[in-house]
Amino acid sequence: MAAFPPACPPVTGDPSSPDLPLSQRAPADRGIKDTGASCPDPSSETCPFDESCSVTELPTQRLQKFLARAGIGSRRSCEHLISMGRVTVNGQPVSQPGTRVCPRGDTVCVDGRPVVCTDHQAYLMLNKPSGCLTTMSDPQGRPIVADLLPKPRPPGLFPAGRLDLDTTGLLLFLTDGSLAYRLLHPSRHVPKRYIAVVDGVCTEKDAQLLRRGVLLADGMTKPATVNLLSPRRDAHLNDRRLRQLKKPSTRERVLAAQGQLPTVQSTVAITISEGRKRQVKRMFAHIGRPVLKLHRQTFGPLQLGDLPVGECRPLTAAEIGALYEAVGAEAPVAPRVQRPAPANSSE
Repeated sequence: MAAFPPACPPVTGDPSSPDLPLSQRAPADRGIKDTGASCPDPSSETCPFDESCSVTELPTQRLQKFLARAGIGSRRSCEHLISMGRVTVNGQPVSQPGTRVCPRGDTVCVDGRPVVCTDHQAYLMLNKPSGCLTTMSDPQGRPIVADLLPKPRPPGLFPAGRLDLDTTGLLLFLTDGSLAYRLLHPSRHVPKRYIAVVDGVCTEKDAQLLRRGVLLADGMTKPATVNLLSPRRDAHLNDRRLRQLKKPSTRERVLAAQGQLPTVQSTVAITISEGRKRQVKRMFAHIGRPVLKLHRQTFGPLQLGDLPVGECRPLTAAEIGALYEAVGAEAPVAPRVQRPAPANSSE
């Protein structure tokens, strides 16, 4: 019998025993069907079976990931289901969340009901409105972004990153966890462009501070691209008054909040390549320009365009390919959909 690689230890018990981990069971007991193809190299150390092997090994994944991908719930909630013993694999109860299953061969059930996970991936873009939580469920019944997605919702769909409750703009939804991880990882430097309306006059000196990076509680930010679009002000304010309002006193802020003092706002475009929590708001607060409104225009190669607020749309094939290219990954081959023949077909 051929030697096993370190990642696949040799079977020490009965290969047909249901007590063995799935990765050590015999092919038939793992639900892998005989394809009739011979093992490419029976003497190779990568062959997990004996010399008479006629089974093609299929990829496996963690059980909680499989359940989350099938739309059962989040990975954490799926881990809880597994720990409670409510999940079976090939008829056997499983209590270890790290158990690996073969989506194409193993039969997975939750509370006795079979779970089906397809290979089809979904990619959606939403123009998030203000007042919606970036979550797929909320026990308190507050407005959430999941309410704005089409019904029925693709199983396993989740948002890639988060936007604050009062932040609007582009929010990406997908079912490919690997792609989402790469898009959000700081090492990929995926740019995200925001339009911020800030309090007071944002000067070129302030913009230079943001371009070089500022020191926040969780470390120095990476250099950002900053463009000053327009300081908005009331028509009767002169330049002297603007200089006075650059750093208003507490009294002036109170009067402005009460509507007794004209306010000055600046519109700034900022592009960052990180994804820290509330990073843009914290950066502007660091230079004394609190953010009043924040809107995300782009996410990597994706542009929001003229998508109406509260509406979503599927990504095009070109946009999906651009996302994978942005993180240095190969886009999956889209399956061909066989369309029904026309009613007047001669067949």
